[in-house]
Amino acid sequence: MKTPHVTLDQWRSLIAVVDEGSFVRAADVLHRSQSSVSYAIARLQEQLGIALFVTEGRRARLTDAGESLARRARELVNDALRLEDFAHALEQGWEAEIRLVVDVAFPTGLLMEALRRFAPQSRGTRVQLREEVLSGVEEALTAGEADLAICHNVPDAFLGDPLLDIEFVAVTHPEHPLQKLGRSLDTDDLRSQIQVVIRDSGSRHQIDRGWLGAAQRWTVTGIDTAVVAVSHGLGFAWLPRHRIEAQLADDRLRALPLRQGGSYVSPVYLVQGCAAQVGPATALLTRILHEVVTDPHHGTTDDPRNRS
Repeated sequence: MKTPHVTLDQWRSLIAVVDEGSFVRAADVLHRSQSSVSYAIARLQEQLGIALFVTEGRRARLTDAGESLARRARELVNDALRLEDFAHALEQGWEAEIRLVVDVAFPTGLLMEALRRFAPQSRGTRVQLREEVLSGVEEALTAGEADLAICHNVPDAFLGDPLLDIEFVAVTHPEHPLQKLGRSLDTDDLRSQIQVVIRDSGSRHQIDRGWLGAAQRWTVTGIDTAVVAVSHGLGFAWLPRHRIEAQLADDRLRALPLRQGGSYVSPVYLVQGCAAQVGPATALLTRILHEVVTDPHHGTTDDPRNRS
């Protein structure tokens, strides 16, 4: 591993001279003598083999090479300061990483808004986002693979706070044979048609959600694929209303006129992986997620609270 020849203090001296416009004022800002600042810059130029300044009267002007290096030096010093802040945050108990596991049915727009608000307050904590379907989130919790989870069911030995209700609607393409019947439908009408189902990503105790009485089922791995499949007339499915608002509005998808069960509401919960040992970053993200879902001023097309 190569060792840098130039010290961070030398780069800091360069930035001070650039910002202050002279060696004298840079020395004042750095609380050092002018001779020590001049020596640091002279030594820097000698080590790099490049002239960084030209003297014009009492002012020092950067050369083209000096400008390029000063920009990179500023990034380097700022990175060093951020590294020190991150180390201080870790010393105070801030987590280096949060493992966030989210059910795919949760509105992506709300999730991204929460992460956007979290980022400037995160003190360098990384977020590892993982999306699962149904029991896949619960398995991540019970396996100790999630610090924070958004799921439909709270596993035994965990506590969860209600976060949001998600409505699922039975839909097809407008030209689907079920829509051509021109009357209210029951389960007998559905049995002969293809049902598009989203596969549970769990491996131990998979959950079936919604009616599954069709003789033919096509199983996909994600909501987006299910939306595309149904939009192409390949079958019917219960899909989250917030994901298909646009398609319903312009009649690319149409709700099935079922006598009962045409829609259902599924609550989602926010669960901490180990509530007894929650760090400040996880606690902050928990609070922000609650704030985002209750914020009447925030809305996205992916937001189930936005209903016409």
